[in-house]
Amino acid sequence: MNNQTHGGRCLCGAVTYHIAGPLRDVIACHCGQCRKASGHYVAATEARAIDLAISEDGALRWYRSSEQAERGFCGVCGSSLFWRRMDGDHVSIMAGGLDGPTGLTIATHIFVADAGDYYDIPAGARTLEHGTHGLKPAG
Repeated sequence: MNNQTHGGRCLCGAVTYHIAGPLRDVIACHCGQCRKASGHYVAATEARAIDLAISEDGALRWYRSSEQAERGFCGVCGSSLFWRRMDGDHVSIMAGGLDGPTGLTIATHIFVADAGDYYDIPAGARTLEHGTHGLKPAG
């Protein structure tokens, strides 16, 4: 886990945010929903929701993608930014939106059974056919 303060933003800068707390290592999710929402697979870290401060949120939109979760994105440029469980106290943050350097690494690839046929999972990577990566939440 990374205990530094991190900032991030969408592509156009309409949504900016800061995390003042630890970040979990990155999980690469290859499920069908993540691939459809992002155009590829999702690489996301995680923080406690109370550690996330959204500085510019006028353009932030939330889409309820299932009964359990919703996805946050910029309503101006479309950048995928967040994923959160409806009843959770943590929020997943798309790693690509963070300002670098982050010091993070990809710990696990999940839902690899659903991976696209146009790319390969790196050899030697920790993989799970389905979800539940088992990493300790941030904070």
